[in-house]
Amino acid sequence: MKASFDIRCLSIPSDDLAGWDMLVAQTARLIASEQRQVQSRPTYICGESFGGCLALQLAASHPSLCQHLILVNPATSAVHQPWVSWGASITQRLPPTLYRLSAFGLLPLLIQPQRVSLSNRQALLQAMQSVSPRSAAWRISLLTKFTLETLPLGRIRQPVLLLASGADRLLPSLDEAGRLVRHLPNARTVQLPDSGHACLLESEVNLGKLLKTTEFDPSIHALPLSLSHGH
Repeated sequence: MKASFDIRCLSIPSDDLAGWDMLVAQTARLIASEQRQVQSRPTYICGESFGGCLALQLAASHPSLCQHLILVNPATSAVHQPWVSWGASITQRLPPTLYRLSAFGLLPLLIQPQRVSLSNRQALLQAMQSVSPRSAAWRISLLTKFTLETLPLGRIRQPVLLLASGADRLLPSLDEAGRLVRHLPNARTVQLPDSGHACLLESEVNLGKLLKTTEFDPSIHALPLSLSHGH
């Protein structure tokens, strides 16, 4: 990846309670600022899970800010999942010790443990536990307010690459990829049949190679912005 991209990662503060509109506006300003410093390079936005919802809203609201969009198991179907409606309520009521322990219970839903190294598993746990219960509950509640059909998706004319995990235990990512392709004019899907929700942590999944095989790898250096669900 580093051979083709100058990578920037968006980090949302662990106690952040910003709504979608503010998150989109703040991210748009950050991207515009970076683009002023590295002009004449295409911008690739990569959004994973929660970040996929943010990336879609960003691309629909500010289509000129990115030339390519990569969505990795975006949580666009979360509003239709039963666990979302009660997840926010339960999360903010958990005592601190139990909240930290709950991350261990969620781990099998997020990853296929045998495909993720110990160091990456530990990093994911640390990222999950670093988010305050109030902020975690707030982010879950934001997913209940995300409605794909209300977005002006027709404005997203740039190429879109959808990575969909076939062994996702958290969300129906394969089905959702099919739905998104019908809404996005220039989208294509790559299925990862054995991968879990957080597929980019898996040793067998190499985003750089996937971009090359799908002709998403740029001929010149680009500026990708990663919008991850864990930060």
